[in-house]
Amino acid sequence: MTIEKILTSAPVVPVVVIERLEDAAPLAQALYNGGLRALEITLRTPVAAEAVKIMKETVPEAYVGTGTVIDKATFEASIDAGADFMVSPGVNDELLALASQSDTPFLPGAATPSEVMRLAERGFSFLKFFPAAAAGGPAMLKSIGGPLPGVKFCPTGGISLASAPEYLALDNVVCVGGTWMLDKTLIANKDWQAIEELARQASQLNN
Repeated sequence: MTIEKILTSAPVVPVVVIERLEDAAPLAQALYNGGLRALEITLRTPVAAEAVKIMKETVPEAYVGTGTVIDKATFEASIDAGADFMVSPGVNDELLALASQSDTPFLPGAATPSEVMRLAERGFSFLKFFPAAAAGGPAMLKSIGGPLPGVKFCPTGGISLASAPEYLALDNVVCVGGTWMLDKTLIANKDWQAIEELARQASQLNN
């Protein structure tokens, strides 16, 4: 399994925050049924790691990974949970060292040309561009693509159903990360059918 295969499985990677463990299975099923094949579960809640295990059991055909991997603790929690991939908002030497010793696909974050160059030098040709909207959006990515055409991105942060197509139209964007299909009210009301429909809209963006 490679990060390229994971990122090209669907045009959108939902960035999921699990507050209640009981939501993990039905939410994973709704997103997968809607056509989203790679799910990023952020390690921001106490139940996140356990949710990864449950989601992997619920939709074994999906790629269930972790986000907000920022240090050794979250890296090791991801490994223990059986994450299919890991995503970080940025990088430091500790994370790069851990990633170099692991077989789990790792998507490091970058927001500037210097960061992109540093990671490309370390062998990373797929990066998370974060925070996408705040860091210059499609215009910034297009500018980076000129001098650094060998690097592809999954921009995340401030992207909506309306703005996603502008990112996806860029040659150096393979997919986008988003949360718009994860409406908190729908989750609270357990309206999994509505979430599945939002996921389906997202999964068809490249069509």
